[in-house]
Amino acid sequence: MTSENDNNGEMMRRGRVEVICGSMFSGKTEELIRRMKRAKFARQKVEIFKPSLDTRYSDEDVVSHEGNAITSTPVENAASILLMGSDCDVLGIDEAQFFDSQIVDVCNELANRGIRVIVAGLDLDFKAQPFGPMPLLCAIADEVTKVHAICVRCGALAYVSHRIVEGDRQVLLGETHEYEPLCRECYERVK
Repeated sequence: MTSENDNNGEMMRRGRVEVICGSMFSGKTEELIRRMKRAKFARQKVEIFKPSLDTRYSDEDVVSHEGNAITSTPVENAASILLMGSDCDVLGIDEAQFFDSQIVDVCNELANRGIRVIVAGLDLDFKAQPFGPMPLLCAIADEVTKVHAICVRCGALAYVSHRIVEGDRQVLLGETHEYEPLCRECYERVK
C-alpha cells in the first residue's frame, strides 16, 4: 500500500542535478550553502566538496564572500567526489568551473543513483567566455539558477567578472582587489 506522499514523489528518493551559476559576487556560494543547510535541517545526509586549489578563505570550508561557511572536503579531481560522496542524500560542489569535464559524468552518475547534486560555479571567465565544464553542467541539469551581482559602474545586473589586475591566465583566484562585476555594456567599454 502506498501513502499519499509516495504518489507525489516526496517520500521517494529522486536524483537530480541543480546548477547555480553567475559572475563573481552574485551569491552562488551563498545559495549553495543555504540549500545545503536546509537539507541538513531536514535531517538529510549531506556532503560538500570543493577543488583543493580554492584556498581563498579556508583550506577546507566552503566560504562565501559574505563570510558564511560550511564544512567541506577539498578534492583534487572529480573522480574523488564519486568515490567519497556516494553515501549521502544531498551532495554539494562549489567552484565547479575548476574541475575537468569528468565532473559532468560524476554529477550524472550521482543523480542516477538517487542523489540530489547541487553545483555552483562561474559560467563565464574574465574574458566572458564559457568557463570549463559549466556549459555542459548547465546542459545536463534538471534545474539552472542564474544569479546576478550588481555592476559596480552603473548598477545594472552584472554579466561578467572583469579582471582588474594584469594577467592572462584563466584561473586566478581572487576577490574584490582582482575582479569587479560588470554588466554587458560596461564590460564592452573596458575590455
